[in-house]
Amino acid sequence: MTPQLKSARPLIEDHALIGDMQTAALVARDGSINWLCLPRFDSAATFAGLLGTDKHGSWRIGPATPAGAPAPCADRRRYRGETLVVETEWDTATGAVRVLDFMPPREGHAPQVIRIVEGVSGTVEMQSRLSPRFGYGKRLPWIHDTGGRTAAVSGPDALWLDTSVPGTKKDAIVHHAFTVRAGECVAFTLSWQPSHAPAPEAPDAELALALTTSFWEEWVEHLVYDGPRHEAVTRSLITLKALTHAPTGGIVAAPTASLPEELGGVRNWDYRYVWLRDAAATLSALVRNGYIDEAVSWRQWLLRTFGGDPQNLQIMYRLDGRRDMPERELGWLPGYEGSRPVRVGNEAVDQLQLDVPGEVIETLALAHAHGVARCESTEGLILKLVDYVREHWRKPDDGIWEVRGGRRHFTHSKIMCWVAADRVVRLVEQGVLDADLRELVSLRDEIHAEVCERAYDATRNTFTQAYGSTELDASLLLLPHTGFLPADDPRVVGTVDAVRRELAPDGVLVHRYQTDGPNVGRDGLPGGEGAFVLCSFWLVDALALTGRLTEAERLFEQLLSLRSDLGLLAEEYDPVARRQLGNFPQAYSMLGLANSAVLLSDLRKAAAVPVMAA
Repeated sequence: MTPQLKSARPLIEDHALIGDMQTAALVARDGSINWLCLPRFDSAATFAGLLGTDKHGSWRIGPATPAGAPAPCADRRRYRGETLVVETEWDTATGAVRVLDFMPPREGHAPQVIRIVEGVSGTVEMQSRLSPRFGYGKRLPWIHDTGGRTAAVSGPDALWLDTSVPGTKKDAIVHHAFTVRAGECVAFTLSWQPSHAPAPEAPDAELALALTTSFWEEWVEHLVYDGPRHEAVTRSLITLKALTHAPTGGIVAAPTASLPEELGGVRNWDYRYVWLRDAAATLSALVRNGYIDEAVSWRQWLLRTFGGDPQNLQIMYRLDGRRDMPERELGWLPGYEGSRPVRVGNEAVDQLQLDVPGEVIETLALAHAHGVARCESTEGLILKLVDYVREHWRKPDDGIWEVRGGRRHFTHSKIMCWVAADRVVRLVEQGVLDADLRELVSLRDEIHAEVCERAYDATRNTFTQAYGSTELDASLLLLPHTGFLPADDPRVVGTVDAVRRELAPDGVLVHRYQTDGPNVGRDGLPGGEGAFVLCSFWLVDALALTGRLTEAERLFEQLLSLRSDLGLLAEEYDPVARRQLGNFPQAYSMLGLANSAVLLSDLRKAAAVPVMAA
């Protein structure tokens, strides 16, 4: 069978994720790694072809093709069991071949990408084309051989390539042509090291594969979820684990930057940072499924990052807790499918988002409920965060969606301020915290009364996006989850129905809010965007919590069909083009899937009714 030829740049969902819990790479169906930042998630990309072309950095291993011919797409690919090792297979006219791609978790060694080529049947002519371009595709390296190894050096960075196959170098590209027969294996390993440091030790590829496989299999053994769609939940949690930064405990929102929310549009953002909100939500999904160590690590990250000054709160930080991430445009990159500008850094770091303390406090309370040991420093941090809420909750803010159209009194932000006060009240009542209960209850009640008065549209029976607004917002779907009102309260049911009616035209895919098409929208940006995947899972949860469990289960199954063949989800989905949009894979989307699965399973068990067949 002759492989299908690739006619264009890969779709966002055509990529597999590999990673070592310090950085990650994306591998396309044609065997190209076209995104990799070294040595960590928020470093400059060494392979930035995802946001441009192969000349901006890539590494392809696959069946040989004539010069200038498109690379053949694989016939099959999958993750090897419950791991982050991806297998890509091609059938050719002369035989079949498999490539294993993975990044071993770092145990004191340099970051490594390992690619093992396995002959499956017959004989296949193969080629490797390594084109490193440091500084997001801008800097050509000095490539030379030393001690039987190939080094690519530019400024502070050095890559070391190890393989048994002889290669050639031309135009800062390393070429290898070789033949693989059934039963044969050829390994390529790429290691990063600071350019001033000695060359890293060449890894044993087969041993690294065994250790990487064991790591993931042992990690998955701690999963406590036993409900339906187990494989989807497991893959989601593996992906979330891959987005954690092992040395610090930070968690990135996504491993990529500037993948567009609208093809050809300007909504292209850098997500390689630790958003407090996103990280807290990720931890919630992990903790609910039995992963406590990650919660302890993140709690320590919080304490270090905040230091003694939680009042000087930022919404996001770098992996090591640094506060600087200036936004800039990379003019030499044409962007994914022409989506410009390409941005790194994120200007939203300076926004005021009043929902964040509530999300952090709720996650810390959840961790405590699931057995994370009490910590005096954490208890002090919670009290300082609720003091922050007390001081700031009356202010307008930039909201959960980081709109750049001016501050407003966003309803979701106010509700999460209520959540902050409410969860601290509960912790005081449980004897976990020592604080003035009467004062906290008064704060909680004051926020509640104002939201009910100023954010509720009685004529339409729905809460609105902001005080005095007629617009809706998908974040209102979280109402039944927060406990702000009982889930069966007519105002909650009315809000869920209104959001579905106005922001999910097909009843399935939910948009965050309304934009104004090609003109500058209500969020201060031109153009539109796809449906937000997390919001669609919020709709699943809202339907289930408001008593429509069977309908929620049906919607959940529809959303699972949006996943890539490897079970991954980007930030958004284009229902017209039927393709994924935005940074990939997105922690929000993956945790939404896991949380919805757990909720549906728990509610179905509580109802003592057999689960609907998939």
